[in-house]
Amino acid sequence: MLEQPHFGRRLKRLRLERGMSQAGLVGEGLSTGYLSRLESGERRPTERAVTYLAQRLGVDASMLTGPSDGRSLTGVLAAVASAPPGTDETAALSRAVEEDAGDDPAARWQALWLLSRAAGRDGDYERERERLLEIIELSDLLEAAELRVRSHVQYARCTRALGDMRTAEPAAVEALSIARAERLPVPDTMAALMVVISIETELGRLEAAGRHVDELERELLPEASPSQAAEALWTAAMVSNRQGDHAAAQTRLETALGLPRSGDDLLLWSRLRAAATAAALQMSPPRVAAAERWLGEAASVLALIGTPLQVQEVRALQAHLAFHQGRLDDARALSRALLCGEELRLSYRDRVRLSVLDGRLMILAGRVDEGIAALQELGRQAAESRNLDLATHVWQTLATTLAEVRPPQTPTPSPTGPPEQTHSRTALHRSRPARA
Repeated sequence: MLEQPHFGRRLKRLRLERGMSQAGLVGEGLSTGYLSRLESGERRPTERAVTYLAQRLGVDASMLTGPSDGRSLTGVLAAVASAPPGTDETAALSRAVEEDAGDDPAARWQALWLLSRAAGRDGDYERERERLLEIIELSDLLEAAELRVRSHVQYARCTRALGDMRTAEPAAVEALSIARAERLPVPDTMAALMVVISIETELGRLEAAGRHVDELERELLPEASPSQAAEALWTAAMVSNRQGDHAAAQTRLETALGLPRSGDDLLLWSRLRAAATAAALQMSPPRVAAAERWLGEAASVLALIGTPLQVQEVRALQAHLAFHQGRLDDARALSRALLCGEELRLSYRDRVRLSVLDGRLMILAGRVDEGIAALQELGRQAAESRNLDLATHVWQTLATTLAEVRPPQTPTPSPTGPPEQTHSRTALHRSRPARA
């Protein structure tokens, strides 16, 4: 019999692989409370329970109780680190983590970190958050300042992607506090400061974000690597954009795009161009020509090496670009294909912006009430989740779109008097009976 907690971890993995809930697995034969204690390792399974659960899972009982494949977590980590390019060891690493006894917290931290990054690249932010919560606990246990900062930074980014600003903000602040207190090297301090700036911007705290941008550019940017400097300048450009200083935003973006060469880090080179596209389309007026150029460059690369999430991000940007180019049918087709697709991986912010575009297109197509209701609901949700910058975008879009489809009716001035008098005289004239 496989000992706990290994039995429980294997049981949970087999259940999740089959897409079964706890209630769906236990059926009428066991209670969900008992199953929960088995999966957590609190209870040892009886032979009857093993037989029943194996039958429900459609596997032989040895799948639940047999020994592991003999590969330790450290061994699997070594295999992952030395694997040829393009090899996916995620499943093997996940199994090793689930069957790990926890004797080596550092190895477990590393394995969970790799798994969390894989989940983030796939757009599975809930799974990433689950991994990161344990990573934070292990970082505290290991008492390593660098690991604590990195885990908090990534947790802040993940929860921000989920739209959970109430959780993201304290995580980012904690990361920056540790980095400063421990006087960590520039890369860790920069990462913490950049995520703080991004969150402050989305919370509408542009003055605080601006002060942190000054600190970033004055104290950290001169010592940053080209790739770090590019990300820092992109972050600063976002703040300039929100402050309405679009000239400064464009200058920073163009400087950032010129730092990493495609041969150095092709993925970063492409992602920066996708990010610059989004920023250019949010300027007033939108820099459509620049956005088209940057998006074309990014799309050509990400179509070949991008993850499914990055491909969806490109398609969402193509929908926004089509709208600004006046190709409303193309914009509608692209947004509908993403929003009605089987698995939308976009972050909360990107999903809301795409849904705002969809609502705007509804209004312009004559489905005014439906579009208004959709935008009002998006604005309410964004405000409740403290995504205030996003909420502002929703309400501004609604007002702008309604102005386009319902232009104000301005009465034509008359030399005989103000509009009110003219209207009254006209009404009076119409009320008189016609002369014979």
